[in-house]
Parts: sequence; structure tokens; C-alpha cells
Amino acid sequence: MDSSEHGSSVSSIDVASGGNLPPGLTEEEAEEMQVELTKVEDEIQTLRQVLVAKERHAAELKRRLGISPLSEIKQNFTKGWHEVQCSNAYLTASSTLEEIGRSDAYKRTQETLSQAGHMTSAAFSSMGSAIRNQFGEMRNSPSFKTFEDKVENMKDKVMGRSNGESDHSPTSNNTPF
Repeated sequence: MDSSEHGSSVSSIDVASGGNLPPGLTEEEAEEMQVELTKVEDEIQTLRQVLVAKERHAAELKRRLGISPLSEIKQNFTKGWHEVQCSNAYLTASSTLEEIGRSDAYKRTQETLSQAGHMTSAAFSSMGSAIRNQFGEMRNSPSFKTFEDKVENMKDKVMGRSNGESDHSPTSNNTPF
């Protein structure tokens, strides 16, 4: 940029701030800062362009090497997991968990929970047998037999109608829909 462009930037600051400079800042300092700001913004833009070009080049090299985004994710995950496993926090936690696993309190708790699980399983099994027996008794009851007969009769009537056997309505002519 030439000096005329820098001058227009300074005047835009003056206009934006209502013509007043911030307190404690001279006009010369403001001009120097504006020039420096312009240079830094130009450098940032150049760096962005270089970064985009480098990213394109890297993508092209990866494509030519046959490195897919999925393989990169797998590689990053593997590397990250390895770093986690080597970290002090992970090693300390693993050591603590091993110590807990060897403790008497943990072993007693594990044994108690195992027994509770077996007892719960047995209770559910007994409950299932009791329910199955109750349904068997209910199915053999006179009330259920009566209900079953009614359902069977209704089924026969419906099936008979669909075959045209017991339909006595005067509007029926046994034609399909």
C-alpha cells in the first residue's frame, strides 16, 4: 500500500470517533499505530494465504500417498490413546484401581453382590414359575372356558360370513368389493 492509502485509514478513524483522538494519544502516534495496524493486517492476510496454500499442498500429498481422512482419524485416536495410557494421571488411577481390586473390602463387596445377584435370579425364576402356574390354573377355570367358547363362536361366525355361509342380509349379493 502507498502512503495515500494509509492516510485515508487515519482519517477514517478520525471520522469514526467523531474527529477526536483517544485521550493521551497524539495525532502522530495515531498515524504510526494506524500504519503499524495496516502492516500487521497485511501480514495476517499473507499468512492466511500461505496457510491455505500449505493446506492444499498437504492434502494433495496425502491424497497421493493414499492417506484417507478415516485413516488419519484412526491414527490420531491411536496416538491420543497411547498418550493417555502413558500419562501420570492414567498410571496413578490404574495403580489405585489395582490396589482397590486387591483389598478385602472390595472382595467382600464383590462376594455380597454376587450372592445378591444369585438370590435375585432365583426369586425371579420362582416368580415366573408361580405366574405360569396361575395362568395354567386360570386357563382351566370354568370362566376362562366360557370366554374361550364365546371367542371361538364369534370367530366361527366371522369366518362363516367371510365365506358367505351365514350372511342373511337382504342387501348381500356375494359380490366382491
